[in-house]
Amino acid sequence: MATTGLEVLGGTVLNRALLARQLLLERVRRPAAEVLAHLVGLQAQAPDAPYFGLWSRLRGFRPEELSALLTGRAAVRATMMRGTLHAVTSADCLAFRMLAQPILERQVRTQTDYDGRRVAGVRVPEVLAAGVEWLTEAPRTPAELRVLCAARWPGHDAEQLSYTARALLPTVQVPPRGVWGASGAARLSTVAAWLGEPVHLEPDPAALVLRYLAAFGPATVADVATWSGRAAVRPVLDALRPQLLVFADERGRELFDLPDAPRPPADTPAPVRLVAPYDNVVLAHADRARVVPEEHRARLLSKNGIVPGTVLVDGFVQGVWQVARRGGGPVRLTVRPFRRLPARWAAQLRREAALAAEFAAGGGGAVELVVEEPG
Repeated sequence: MATTGLEVLGGTVLNRALLARQLLLERVRRPAAEVLAHLVGLQAQAPDAPYFGLWSRLRGFRPEELSALLTGRAAVRATMMRGTLHAVTSADCLAFRMLAQPILERQVRTQTDYDGRRVAGVRVPEVLAAGVEWLTEAPRTPAELRVLCAARWPGHDAEQLSYTARALLPTVQVPPRGVWGASGAARLSTVAAWLGEPVHLEPDPAALVLRYLAAFGPATVADVATWSGRAAVRPVLDALRPQLLVFADERGRELFDLPDAPRPPADTPAPVRLVAPYDNVVLAHADRARVVPEEHRARLLSKNGIVPGTVLVDGFVQGVWQVARRGGGPVRLTVRPFRRLPARWAAQLRREAALAAEFAAGGGGAVELVVEEPG
């Protein structure tokens, strides 16, 4: 699509637009459920990650607020966009979970001999029916599902059968998993059993795209596809085009956006922020240059897919951080800047890291803050 004549948005303008929509320019006082919905969930591979995600955006956030949403079933930990685990509102889980189904079917095919009808010699509908029966009866761990599969289909690959049920059935990880300060194995229930109603079987992809633009735009077709995990997003954006604004980026690619969404000027101040592990602010675009400088991108990659907490300085990733809890000792928060920072940024980083350490310790525990020298 030709972009001649379109207004061009530079990298820093895109950065400030993203930070404004992600509530990372200024902390706000809003209910956690409202922010969770605005962000279309927070990635939750690490149980504490959504708590740090909300802490970095909300003024006065207390972890008990998200824990209460999970235990009260107003929010859930479920497999959503890109086939990854997210903490989302229950309403969004019901509305959008099935948009991830093609992704999950692809994942099953790459790990099993799934052909759409049979897995390891057993018909898929049989596996799913048994999974619904078992997970409705009681939440189960993956290990417990393997045992049940082995007993139901002796001589077949129980791991493949269990994985197929876990991947293809709409499920949630039930508390205490994901509750702040609690521990427990990942136990699965079906969405219908846990929330009392089934997922929507015909979800609206256009509604999800509009929600994405509100939280992550302006965005290219490739950006939307990267975040959602869905390949066929251009027809959706073309259908929405009459109600969207269209810009161009510096490489001449179309950028779609909502007319009333914030697009602050490039010189808008951006404070230092410690962003949660796996936070979508660094993962939700095909071109991550709007927040991750190219020279630092490799530092965020790992063979096992772990995405560390990141440090934003003047809006861009300039370091990583992690928390370690050691028995009854202090909570240790370690920050690793990628380069030596000017004094004003270094002071901001130390203040923000100290607040993060206090949050990790529960507001009253002993903390140890380590800011390493750039290597």
